Amino acid sequence: MTALAPPAPETIESFPCFGSRCTVLVQGQGPAGTAPKATARVKRRLLDWHAQFSRFQAASELCRLNRDPRSCVPVSAMMTRFVEAALGAARLTGGLVDPTLVREVEQAGYAEPFAGASVSLPVFVASAPERRPAEPHPAARWREVSVDRRAGTITRPPGLQLDSGGIAKGLFGDVLAPVLSLHESFAIEAAGDLRLGGAAQRTRAVHVADPFHADATLHTFEMASGAAATSGTSRRSWIGPDGQLGHHLLDPSTGRPAFTGLVQVTALAPTGVEAEALAKAALLTGPTRAGDWLPHGGVIVHEDGSHDVFEAGQ
Repeated sequence: MTALAPPAPETIESFPCFGSRCTVLVQGQGPAGTAPKATARVKRRLLDWHAQFSRFQAASELCRLNRDPRSCVPVSAMMTRFVEAALGAARLTGGLVDPTLVREVEQAGYAEPFAGASVSLPVFVASAPERRPAEPHPAARWREVSVDRRAGTITRPPGLQLDSGGIAKGLFGDVLAPVLSLHESFAIEAAGDLRLGGAAQRTRAVHVADPFHADATLHTFEMASGAAATSGTSRRSWIGPDGQLGHHLLDPSTGRPAFTGLVQVTALAPTGVEAEALAKAALLTGPTRAGDWLPHGGVIVHEDGSHDVFEAGQ
């Protein structure tokens, strides 16, 4: 009889990134080197991508693309992958997840990195205007954007700007996953988006936080691979100079912050991009049909603090 080898030590690193925090966990040696080397490589990649895709850094590739006066713009390979992912999310959600709302989100009050404290959820709920499901913008301007990966170009009407948003965070985990999946186990938590896997198929507890009570958990999923993403109004909300409540999740049909009766949605999915798209679409759809967007499982949180858990295939 052969004794099973004990699990390899796990390396963990947490650092500021994407306006929040990222945590990388790698266990075992693989194509990215030892666990400490793999963790360091992932950290460097995430920090580099933050600088490349930031909407708030004028020198970022995203900002350069957005202000380029040409209709067809040469871009990096990673930018083509992001734009393809963003357009895929728009198609998947029928335009609810719309990457072309940069001007609208800036006009709503999110033109600079969010540095203040968000409005408390009880105050948010009490101050919110009439609730209604969000809808796609009838112009669907995201359909005017195209990608030529072979040529390395993005084509769009000059002046039409793209927002990296949560889709980019989901994509980054997806890009890193193929190499890390050959290590024993890995997890990348990027400002609320989780991507995990590994050759050992080791199960991890994925905790869904309670937005109304700090350090409380609403539900725990057991996952060995795949992705989870959370979209919510509790982390980036504010009272504007006009006294109006604002946050970063917009109703594409109005270009204004969406108030649907939900304050948080977590979606599970095979990939980070899909999890991001499903979580945001569910929150924007509102309580009546949010569950339709959670075929792989998830949790929706209502304004009164109650929540509903959806298991895969439910």
